Amino acid sequence: MIDLIKKLTEAYGPSGRESEVHKIILEELSDHIDGYKFDAVGNLLVWKYGSSGKKILFDAHSDEIGLVVTNITEKGFLRVESVGGVLPHSFVGHRVRFPNAVGVVYVEGESEEERKKNWTNLSLDSMFVDIGAKSYEEAKNKVPIGSFGVYDSYFYQMGEYLVSKAMDDRIGCAVIVEVLKRLKSCPNTIIGSFSVQEEVGLVGASVAAYTLVPDVCIAVDVTDSADYPKAFKRHAMALNKGPAIKIKDRASISNRQVVEKLVELAEASGIPYQMEVLAFGGTNAAALQRTRAGIAAATVSVPTRYVHTPSETVSVSDVENTVQLLIEYATKGV
Repeated sequence: MIDLIKKLTEAYGPSGRESEVHKIILEELSDHIDGYKFDAVGNLLVWKYGSSGKKILFDAHSDEIGLVVTNITEKGFLRVESVGGVLPHSFVGHRVRFPNAVGVVYVEGESEEERKKNWTNLSLDSMFVDIGAKSYEEAKNKVPIGSFGVYDSYFYQMGEYLVSKAMDDRIGCAVIVEVLKRLKSCPNTIIGSFSVQEEVGLVGASVAAYTLVPDVCIAVDVTDSADYPKAFKRHAMALNKGPAIKIKDRASISNRQVVEKLVELAEASGIPYQMEVLAFGGTNAAALQRTRAGIAAATVSVPTRYVHTPSETVSVSDVENTVQLLIEYATKGV
């Protein structure tokens, strides 16, 4: 599974440009599903049939945050806008990868005082990307306006921890792929949704469940891990304590019956778990539960340090236990 996580996290896939990620997923699942399709907005939907007549949808978004080129200076430097919840400080001094070039992000300033001021009050207005071009024309030919860039970051295993860009939410994609691989037979039909454009407003999830009409939807995503120095004090989530079963976030409240069933299955199977109340953010569950006449929805999260940076960090044991919990729900839920 480590190799799969490496492939998925290192893939290029900003919001609206998820095809490389979907290609990897389909290659991994070629012998493990009964069918797949792409819907009109680009979501990849796969399924494995069961006999009970019940359908469970597991969703993970396949996009990642990034930058989009909005302008090019006469000397070939790029001006950019965020794609998703970008923290400007996490880009400065780092490389960003476009389809045909790699650039360095930095802060402008004609003097030490001005640069210090721009660092203190950092915004995209005072930032630029250097792709090594010497003119507008050279830069435009390499990275035209409208090009999307992502962190140029690589996967690294740090003992028990896995570090990479795009754990949000390629780790959710990897979990669902692994669930489908390990399920040899299942009474329920299992649908895997690898949705698009979550980072810009839950776009893909708002239609992902519409045509297949599942009985239950579970979003698989990351959540804040508050176990490092001076982390958010109102969060209890931590690495190495198992998957987080979400009660609520700022966008939705999980279906009570689904939450209770997840807890029951975790306890019966000896799977460590933790309860999640997230004081900010949201997941695709908010869109899935509003589909058609409403669908029972919840979120299972993988606690993650340093979300939306080039070095998002998860625990191997948390990932494995998330897979096990979803397998339990796939076979015994609904």
